[in-house]
Amino acid sequence: MVGGTRLVGDVTVGGAKNSALKLMAAALLAPGKTTLRRVPDILDVRVMAELLRRLGCEVTQEEGGSVVEIDVPEKLRHQADYDLVRRMRASICVLGPLVARCGQAEVALPGGDAIGSRGVDLHVAGLERLGVDVRAEHGYLLARTSDAMRGASIWLDFPSVGATENILMAAVLAKGTTVIDNAPREPEIQDLCRMLVGMGAVIDGIGSATLEVTGVERMHPVEHATVSDRIVAGTWAVAAVMTQGEVRVREAVPGHLEMALDKLVTAGARVELTFDGFEVSMEGRPHAVDVVTLPYPGFPTDLQPQFIALNAIAEGAAMVTENLFDGRFRFVQELRRLGAQVQTDGHHALVRGVPRLSGAPVEATDVRAGAGLVLAGLVADGLTRVYDVSHIDRGYERFVPDLQALGAIIQRVEID
Repeated sequence: MVGGTRLVGDVTVGGAKNSALKLMAAALLAPGKTTLRRVPDILDVRVMAELLRRLGCEVTQEEGGSVVEIDVPEKLRHQADYDLVRRMRASICVLGPLVARCGQAEVALPGGDAIGSRGVDLHVAGLERLGVDVRAEHGYLLARTSDAMRGASIWLDFPSVGATENILMAAVLAKGTTVIDNAPREPEIQDLCRMLVGMGAVIDGIGSATLEVTGVERMHPVEHATVSDRIVAGTWAVAAVMTQGEVRVREAVPGHLEMALDKLVTAGARVELTFDGFEVSMEGRPHAVDVVTLPYPGFPTDLQPQFIALNAIAEGAAMVTENLFDGRFRFVQELRRLGAQVQTDGHHALVRGVPRLSGAPVEATDVRAGAGLVLAGLVADGLTRVYDVSHIDRGYERFVPDLQALGAIIQRVEID
């Protein structure tokens, strides 16, 4: 890509990756055909579709479309193999529904983004409270129930999204009532809860820090539309500010991005709500803004790399504090190759803005880091090459075509 072009125009946001993958796993809870709409056409969805096929499901995806149909058999296989799970951490979310349906599960310990240590201790502890025996053996989590699962009171030491999803999907078919305290409130968790309720689950407290699940005997298939992807929407908003452009983000939910949009206003941007999303415009160089990542409704960790890129070309200096993932700053060394002045110390990064970055070859290390490097390249002098863009494919559909439509000078090329 060649930097220096203002982004101007409209862009449409699809369904959330971080929700769609879990909704696909939730389909395992009900024999029959579940239809999911607004599913992003990204690499992770294709990996999850293949995982469900190996478990015995028939999965069809519209070519280039957003509809996924999952036909779940009465009798499921219960092993999620390493060759797929290692490619995507979200694969761990089949653990809960498999235990609920089959009474057992064998799921390879997960892989995914290189953004630090993210153990499965909370997943295991929550399932054990429901009466599941879980142990690690030869790189797999082996989960079994000797009797029907029973509801329990579960306090999460940390509001883990992944652990809550697994506990929820197991608890809906457990006997009695399960109470999850210190539960995360992310829109994606709320989306999963709404789908489970549509399938016949009984869940109270959706959107709060306490979820109460009353188990049912059986679930049924459902048709469900995925919630809008707030991280993709936020990425476009940051891109508009960095390029001093004017971008209208359609089919987005501004309420899911209150903290991030407020930070952009502090940086000097103008943010206006529209009937189907919001519009972001920027005149002049942005001001540096401090960022502290926290669980929702705090500032999202998945927008932290994009805001480091913004601060790298902003007036002044800002401190970015990462409280969730200890490896999020790995991409900073690549950003420095573009001329960014970033110093890291533990979970803090001090960013001193420079007037202009300089194009260079860089390498994406995870989904959001890849997006942040592309945004940096859009405002760098000369040519920037971002390698390993398969990471970006895991979270963004039509990223390059959408950027081109907004006026960016960018293209994707295959290399040997």
